[in-house]
Amino acid sequence: MKGSYLGEALPDYLSAHATPPDQVLRDLAVETAALHSDHAGMQIAPEQGTFMTMLVQLTGARLAVEVGTFTGYSSICIARGLVPGGRLIACDVSEEWTSMARKYWERAGLTDRIELRLGDAVETLGALPAEEEIDFAFIDADKAGYPAYYEALLPRMRPGGLIVCDNTIQGGRITDPAAEGNVPVMREFNDLVTADPRVDSVLLPVADGLTLARKR
Repeated sequence: MKGSYLGEALPDYLSAHATPPDQVLRDLAVETAALHSDHAGMQIAPEQGTFMTMLVQLTGARLAVEVGTFTGYSSICIARGLVPGGRLIACDVSEEWTSMARKYWERAGLTDRIELRLGDAVETLGALPAEEEIDFAFIDADKAGYPAYYEALLPRMRPGGLIVCDNTIQGGRITDPAAEGNVPVMREFNDLVTADPRVDSVLLPVADGLTLARKR
């Protein structure tokens, strides 16, 4: 989703000045828009994907977790940034959407790096071995579930591990006290992260807003 709150021209300018997506990601975006037009806005923006690959590389992540996979764009970007031998656990509830993700993971040559877990993400995270520390996590699922996903992930993050949360500006409506829908729950989540003494955090105006929380 583009950051329309930045104005009409600036989002396209920002996208044009980031390393562009390759053919695999471009084809995935086109097919997602064609087959899932009602939900295509759930897919991350191209410049966000480039940024996330860079973040994963900068953290030297070996184990990553994604909560909310949709058709696989973000998981490809995360998996591409992992160190050799790295692994991404992708959590989602939709067999339909993730069937497209599987197809594009194979096309991208990433099937050995990505493990799909269908089902409740909190239960999936709770079942992970306690001795495995997560280096990088991305939350982009149902907005009311963000606090539960965050709390399930944070104890499992290594010190210095990074949690990235999507859609935290809500199209610029986050500061509108009259806004409804997901805005009130996202505002509460933003306040929760900001007040959390376990992390250092920043909210960036990238795409629809990205909150970065680094575990102390």
